[in-house]
Amino acid sequence: MRRLEVPDGLDVGIFVVDNGSRDETADAVRRISASDARIHYIHEPVGGKTIGQNRGLAESDGELLLFTDDDVRPPPGWIGAMCGPMAGGAADAVCGGVELSPRLQRDWMTSMHRSWLACTNWLGPADSPQSMVGANMAFTRGVLHKVPGFDPELGPGALGFGDDHLFACQLLEAGYRIRDLRNLCVEHHCDPSRLQFSSWLTAASKLGASNAYIGHHWRHWKCRLAHPKSELARLRLAIYRLSCRQRGDEDEGCPQKLMHLTFRLAMIEEHIRQSTRPRNYDRLGLRKSNKEESRPEACGVPAATS
Repeated sequence: MRRLEVPDGLDVGIFVVDNGSRDETADAVRRISASDARIHYIHEPVGGKTIGQNRGLAESDGELLLFTDDDVRPPPGWIGAMCGPMAGGAADAVCGGVELSPRLQRDWMTSMHRSWLACTNWLGPADSPQSMVGANMAFTRGVLHKVPGFDPELGPGALGFGDDHLFACQLLEAGYRIRDLRNLCVEHHCDPSRLQFSSWLTAASKLGASNAYIGHHWRHWKCRLAHPKSELARLRLAIYRLSCRQRGDEDEGCPQKLMHLTFRLAMIEEHIRQSTRPRNYDRLGLRKSNKEESRPEACGVPAATS
């Protein structure tokens, strides 16, 4: 991050949110920040990526907010390219691209495998992205007046996924413009264990659960015939698994159909669980109902006034 090019006239701060790590993150960041005033260390003891992101929003004061993850490498001109559309008034948010590191690419991977590793080929047609990926996204602080932050029940450390997707959907629902910059890619160096058979099935379950949460609370899905659907999905999954070649948990790869069937069963079962709860949002709402984290002040912006 320190080696990235900074355009003239742009005041840049680097905020590292340490979300309860158990390694030397704190010492490393504090050591570097002692000689670089741009770097700010934030310790957030409560686990969950979205909790860390919301803490970063509250602690920072920049007008243009860029997000990335700890396992990606941005290109040298990343800051200027991501800020350009927002600084010029052409966009309220930017959807950047994510590509998999060459050392992790495999011949057996489909577009579905790549998208589950955060690659951005699934985000809709060119010039009209319908979502964003947290490893490479940006938005103006002004959007927080209407969409005040990320839902802490989603994302890593919670249900697993969906935090950045729901946020992007809310931005679009609020009328904000998301610029497509998927040609500006960061390189994703995820842990190789994510290519293992067991990891794909874990991801499928988490994706299904996250999708069900958004479906119940934000899209207001009905829950008709959920239990028969659950039993049917369980039967289809069992039959398919009997027909598949047995794989070890540490073997690489997973059949796409098995991923989909696991996803569907998890989605139905989580929808049944979530349907017992009051909805957290009005249909397609922009903030959680009566939730502390929905307050604009929690993300460092004043409450909107009429």
